[in-house]
Amino acid sequence: MAKKNLAIGCLVVLVLAAVLIFSAGTGTYNNLVKLDQGVRAQWAQVENVYQRRADLVPNLVETVKGAANFEKSTYTAVTEARAKVGQMKIDESVVSNPEALAKFQQAQDELGGAIARLLVAVEAYPDLKATQNFRDLQTQIEGTENRITVERQRFNETAQAFNTKRQSFPTVLIAGIFGSRFAEKAYFKAQAGAETAPKVQF
Repeated sequence: MAKKNLAIGCLVVLVLAAVLIFSAGTGTYNNLVKLDQGVRAQWAQVENVYQRRADLVPNLVETVKGAANFEKSTYTAVTEARAKVGQMKIDESVVSNPEALAKFQQAQDELGGAIARLLVAVEAYPDLKATQNFRDLQTQIEGTENRITVERQRFNETAQAFNTKRQSFPTVLIAGIFGSRFAEKAYFKAQAGAETAPKVQF
């Protein structure tokens, strides 16, 4: 009788331990899913603001083209950079692929640089700068660039929250079981050379 009670007691303890482990594992998995979805939602927002910029570029180019004797190579560079961005096939799997994210970021940085060079070149054309269409577009592009910076920062914050949770114990065990489903998220990084302050000469 005592052996039977001991066996039942051991069985109850094992069942309770299994229920506790399963419950903890389920909670950890659900938390990873929540954080992963947060990263994906923030990635969609990053894509959204980049798309806004890409949508503004044709209007900017057409407005600038209307200026007499404007440097064709300047707005051609913008058009080509936008086309390069448009040719990239990017889906949300890029958030777990540092190389793909770096290529995406490089293409976007090239477009941003081309737009900046175009806006600098416009300084030599006061008539163009004075048009309402151009001023409106310039304001929208500047606002969009600010949004891009904010959304990239928010993306990095959500990726950091996910990566921190993913690498903590015992979450790292659950993440390991599911492999690429919960792969570490990549981060946006500063442009090469951004650590060096530009030289200003008067």
